[in-house]
Amino acid sequence: MKKLTLKDVASELGVSTATISNAYNRPDQLSAKLRSHILKECLRLGYNGPNATAASLRRGTSGIIGVMVADRLHFNFTDPVASQFLQGVAEVFDSNGVNMFLLPTRADYYKHRSIESVPDAFIMYGRPNDESIVERILQQQKTLITVDFDLGESHASINVDNFSGARESAEHAFRRSDGEAAIIGLRLLNINEVRRVKDAEMFSDEISISRRRLNGYLAAAEAMDRSIRPDMIWHTPDSNFQNGYQAAREALSASPRPRILLCMSDRLALAAIQASLDLGFKVPDDVKIVGFDDIPDAAHWRPSLTTVHQPSVAKGRLAAQAVLKGDTSNNRLLTAQLVVRESC
Repeated sequence: MKKLTLKDVASELGVSTATISNAYNRPDQLSAKLRSHILKECLRLGYNGPNATAASLRRGTSGIIGVMVADRLHFNFTDPVASQFLQGVAEVFDSNGVNMFLLPTRADYYKHRSIESVPDAFIMYGRPNDESIVERILQQQKTLITVDFDLGESHASINVDNFSGARESAEHAFRRSDGEAAIIGLRLLNINEVRRVKDAEMFSDEISISRRRLNGYLAAAEAMDRSIRPDMIWHTPDSNFQNGYQAAREALSASPRPRILLCMSDRLALAAIQASLDLGFKVPDDVKIVGFDDIPDAAHWRPSLTTVHQPSVAKGRLAAQAVLKGDTSNNRLLTAQLVVRESC
């Protein structure tokens, strides 16, 4: 059976092609009664509307915004911080009738494709490890909003004040305990295993929010005349329970044993609480633990987690609003706030 075209349907219904097109794409141009009649008849004829690809080529737009995520795609559906960010983006896109195109930042994904040409603009959530991905997007010469990193003056960025949030949380912990401190870091190194940082070359604070958090912890220690030894800083490649548990057990087995664990994510911190309890330590009596993010589980864990709240949903909304406006000149720095609970 021949596939119906826009002209075929217009002829069958005795209206213009523009009227059929408006019924699908510009409903405000028709009365509710006429639009309802046309859509009902199109359904009866088996016509599903004008070709979206052809329409986007004529307009030079697709109605699609690309959201590039630095982690593997599945991570963004399981990690609370990433999912909250995407929730904020989706809320704004939904209210503006815009589609989201979720893209990974794996170089092999783009090897034989040119899918980066499809979106009208981009949000880049976290800096890709592979700089070739950044270059591919920049070559599109489209609006680009970066989140959790900076990419120069020609591209607007949205960041949380990770340095100040980490510093405040560490100062709080140092006031609660005069013992040794260890840091359970996150993606400080380009290494896919849990290990002490020691003298390894870390990512710079220009591209790494974790490095900014580390700098905040160290600044707090210096301001309060405390020290954090280099061999008491751990790197974990991913924010998950397994990595946090391993790093925390290693830290708590060190001598002298740390009485404070500063964790760069709530997932790592909750794992650290479990590791402490499994080793027979009481939280916060024997070890005080602080997280970062303020995910929903932080308030419901036992003991509940002292952490730093970052407004992930609001961050997503701001990124979506900026990319829809084409705003490439206004950088935003959101406040991170200490939330004191039972763990410290």
